[in-house]
Amino acid sequence: MTTPLQNLIDGNRRWSAAVRDTDPNFFKNLAEQQSPKYLWIGCSDSRVPATQIVDLPPGEIFVQRNVANVVAHTDLNCLSAIQFAVDVLKVEHIIVVGHYGCGGIQAVLDKRRLGLVDNWLRHVGDVAQKHDRLLSALDTMKLRNVRLCELNAIEQVVNVCHTTTVMDAWERGQNLSVHAWCYSLDNGHMNDLDMHVEGRDALFQKYTHALGRLGLQVEPMSL
Repeated sequence: MTTPLQNLIDGNRRWSAAVRDTDPNFFKNLAEQQSPKYLWIGCSDSRVPATQIVDLPPGEIFVQRNVANVVAHTDLNCLSAIQFAVDVLKVEHIIVVGHYGCGGIQAVLDKRRLGLVDNWLRHVGDVAQKHDRLLSALDTMKLRNVRLCELNAIEQVVNVCHTTTVMDAWERGQNLSVHAWCYSLDNGHMNDLDMHVEGRDALFQKYTHALGRLGLQVEPMSL
């Protein structure tokens, strides 16, 4: 029997055979348990596969993806993924990963109308509006895309830290850190934005530090 996606099925069979040739017990061990240390909240962009770009095998990263790696407090999909990762899987790290050249970010900068997704990208628009002075001072659109990608990842980390799941985990002393990264499609390198939050009391200091590296001063009431 053939299917309309036979090329993908064939590719799957080749991949499976190659993996089993390397490690005959790989799928047996993989099926027995899931115990990742990381929750990856990234963009849906097909060019940013979570485990592959950090050289980890399947089973090592729990993944939640959406357009422009947004963490919205009304998004039950993302909130459920965070809750399952933190409370059930006991991940130790939540990583919000943006990527330079993001189409959602660019749509916000261009003020383009794309349809229903415009409502979702309003969250990114809020980030752009919050940091309008910095973005407007940049000479080129490419630089603005780079900076908004970074600002968006940092602001989404703040949103993660404000979720009840993460706050409750810190309250009970659970080992959990939240991080902001940006990935470059140009060279495959990950840029650590130097925002690593290990507890609720550290959030403002880490936020101030991360934005300070981008040339921003933070008002005490910003969070």
